[in-house]
Amino acid sequence: MSRLVNIFQKKNQPVLNVYFTAGYPSLDSTLPVMEALAKNGVEIIELGMPYSDPLADGPTIQESSTKAIANGMTIATLFSQIRHCRENSYLQHTGIVLMGYMNPILQYGFERFCAEAAEAGVDGLILPDLPAFEFENAYGAIIKKYGLDFIFLVTPETTEERVRELDNLSSGFLYAVSASATTGGNTDFEKVNAYLKKLAAYQLKNPVMVGFGIKDQQSVEAVTQYTQGAIIGSAYIKVLSTATDIESATRQFIGQIRPKL
Repeated sequence: MSRLVNIFQKKNQPVLNVYFTAGYPSLDSTLPVMEALAKNGVEIIELGMPYSDPLADGPTIQESSTKAIANGMTIATLFSQIRHCRENSYLQHTGIVLMGYMNPILQYGFERFCAEAAEAGVDGLILPDLPAFEFENAYGAIIKKYGLDFIFLVTPETTEERVRELDNLSSGFLYAVSASATTGGNTDFEKVNAYLKKLAAYQLKNPVMVGFGIKDQQSVEAVTQYTQGAIIGSAYIKVLSTATDIESATRQFIGQIRPKL
């Protein structure tokens, strides 16, 4: 059983996944941010690997990627930073997922990337520009060889047949994009919940996590009526952009989303 699967099976409340860009706000802030998130009850940390052309990301995350690249963040640097992250008591049981794009990974070497990710304690990958066909015929076997989960994305426009196909190929969880747009935009949660209710009726094999436009307690509660968890990205990046103390700012932010923690 993977760590991600174990997280969903053990939780009696919706799982919280928080995204941030590795190397942001400073090159050496990756581990402090991870520790702050885990310390304050975040079950899954989604580490964004900065890239110059992030297709799915809105302005806030794009800006953080640009800054992280300027700070000197690379895949090799990221792995050197997180290689011993599981030795941190707060991070021993936290899910860690890498989110990024194929171009820099292919330049790094796909199998080398997967091997080093697994060695560093990473649980899964989200690569929005890896098509299902390529996953099945070229890359999926390598990902599975190193025991990594792979998470596909579905949108409100994805047909039931396609949702079921991507659910079957995914492991860990299925990423339901709240709207066919980039991250950080405004979201009509009445429409989103109709879509999520439909996904719930499919009785998929993977837990469903919802992302894009999730930013506070109200939006988390709205999307977890029919799903197993929520993903927050841009709202947390904005917190980091002005934080003078990462742990304190993270505690306040998560405390507003989960007041009872």
